[in-house]
Amino acid sequence: MKSGKFIVLEGLDGSGKTKAAKYIKKILKKKGIMKIKNVHEPGSTLIAEKIRKIIKKNQNKEKIYYKTEILLMYAARIQLINNIIKPSLKKGKWIIGDRHNLSTLAYQGGKNGIHQNFILKLKKKFFKKFEPNLTIFLDVKPKIGIKRFLKRNKIDRIESKKKNFFLEVRNNYFKIIKLFKNIIIIDANKNIKNVQKNIKKNIYKWLNTI
Repeated sequence: MKSGKFIVLEGLDGSGKTKAAKYIKKILKKKGIMKIKNVHEPGSTLIAEKIRKIIKKNQNKEKIYYKTEILLMYAARIQLINNIIKPSLKKGKWIIGDRHNLSTLAYQGGKNGIHQNFILKLKKKFFKKFEPNLTIFLDVKPKIGIKRFLKRNKIDRIESKKKNFFLEVRNNYFKIIKLFKNIIIIDANKNIKNVQKNIKKNIYKWLNTI
């Protein structure tokens, strides 16, 4: 496995992506893959982190329109892919990403695919056929995800949205997943040991195919 691979974790807020990313890193290291880098979206570069603050915090309380949010997401993604992900993959490093394009489609995509077509055009324009080698969708019911992230000290602008918003995002995910390949769905409603066991089984299975 000389060439680097790009693994992405997707899911609602509270689905356990951060813990899953750490666990996947341990699995890969046990398999002898030592060059691994974790990234998150939006963020992981100086410019992308500034964009993250605008999207997540929005301290000025100015309304952020859907298309503005989409373009900000893509500006951060361009910085991350061109400055970190692609150069790292060329050097043989493995990348574990917390969110990628599916998040933009699900969260900022809007209703009835109106904005999703706009996002897909941006993706094609800026990244051509560049895709993660594997996407793991941690599926959690909104009521469970919300309960988990409310335990944190602070919640961001997106996490403060109502339950119906997350129901719509989850539905968007399942509609979008059908359009893409190399996606594994993990039931993230269960306890962490069961989730990790399922992740491990699927990662091992995937590693045997590459």
